[in-house]
Amino acid sequence: MTLTKAQIVDIIHEELPFPKNKSTEVIEGLIEIIKRTLESGEDVLISGFGKFCVKKKRERRGRNPATGDDLILSQRKVVTFKCSGKLREKINS
Repeated sequence: MTLTKAQIVDIIHEELPFPKNKSTEVIEGLIEIIKRTLESGEDVLISGFGKFCVKKKRERRGRNPATGDDLILSQRKVVTFKCSGKLREKINS
């Protein structure tokens, strides 16, 4: 099952003494900070959780799997995530 943003807001509302609209503002603000930081090309490191990195992909040859036609994939940026050792241990224990 997937944890949604709405569910995170509900959990914050239940576990912390914040009204629901304040919980929503906190989550929206956090997500906006992460987006802006990644958009500027910087990495986001959350200790004990992991690191979001912006990686550049070069232009490369590709193939359309439906038609089999060759094509050129333009260069682009992608976001990758590497979990921390603590998170990895927690997941695997």
